[in-house]
Amino acid sequence: MELRGAVALVTGGSAGIGRAVAQALKAEGALVTITGRDRQRLEGASGALGVAAIAGDVGSEEDARRTVAEVVARHGRLDILVNNAGIGSFAPLVETDLSSFERVYRTNVFGAFLMAREAARQFVRQRSGHLVNISSTAGTKGFEGGTVYASSKFALRGMTECWREELRRSNVRVMLVNPSEVLTGFGGRPPPENPRKLRPREIADAIVGALKVDDRGFLPEFSVFATNPF
Repeated sequence: MELRGAVALVTGGSAGIGRAVAQALKAEGALVTITGRDRQRLEGASGALGVAAIAGDVGSEEDARRTVAEVVARHGRLDILVNNAGIGSFAPLVETDLSSFERVYRTNVFGAFLMAREAARQFVRQRSGHLVNISSTAGTKGFEGGTVYASSKFALRGMTECWREELRRSNVRVMLVNPSEVLTGFGGRPPPENPRKLRPREIADAIVGALKVDDRGFLPEFSVFATNPF
């Protein structure tokens, strides 16, 4: 697709992968809006990147509807949704509580669904669109302590496959991205310095490259691994 002038919405755009994707799309000439729950951090990112911002919680049906509606009202269309917002919870099975499941699934699964549904309604109306879901390699292989987080990403992977089959006839490209370990400060912790691990910019570069493939084809799913993280 041609990114210059494309209208893009990036969830969880205040920091990490979301912020890097927003920055990369802006550099390509896209008209970018970012979302996030922390208004202060969102406005800081918006000002630094020179992109629009809409505060909201992807896990809220009202916020999801309002966010997509505001972008469409401002630009008349929506070309790209990057479903990036995500949180984690890690514990052994015997120490995992239901509230952790509900909290993570509210963002990682229900939030991704709500944003995708609202964007897809616009995509189908305009007979074009690009939906990029940010999953994780944890969505392809479980790990010790990953009951909540990994299962949420497995769920996202399954939803993505369903949406891909449904939306292709409307000229909508649905892609799943599986980053390996990325230095993002995930979970609110500052990321450790490690020149061998991935940075958000590597994920953003991969997404931009995938989007720039001509619209007659697309990459349905791809993973991004650190070359030698050991």
